Amino acid sequence: MSNPLTDEKPLDPAAAGIVAKVRWLMIISGATTFVAIAAVVAVIGYRVSRTEGSGARADVTAVLPKGARVVAITAAPDRLVVTIELAGALEARTFDLKTLAPLGRLRFETEDGRRTTEDR
Repeated sequence: MSNPLTDEKPLDPAAAGIVAKVRWLMIISGATTFVAIAAVVAVIGYRVSRTEGSGARADVTAVLPKGARVVAITAAPDRLVVTIELAGALEARTFDLKTLAPLGRLRFETEDGRRTTEDR
């Protein structure tokens, strides 16, 4: 009894042409798959290497003036806004959300130069 896997019978020209086309299609699909996987790995590697971290890695202490109290804290995509009350006037201080470095301060005053007070 002969084994069909080990028997080497020559193929007719039509079957040989089909086998050659199938081999060529397999090579093309393998190469395309390789390029697609390489592109995905490259994009993931690029994104990982370009991140600057998810935030500050150290504890930061912001010093407020004596008598000041925090009224509200609000976070935006790239900023942190802390509203404080100081001597009856409101003040908003902004910080960079990634580094927690101070960015600016906004004081609220009336037109005559006096600071506003919060109604209670």
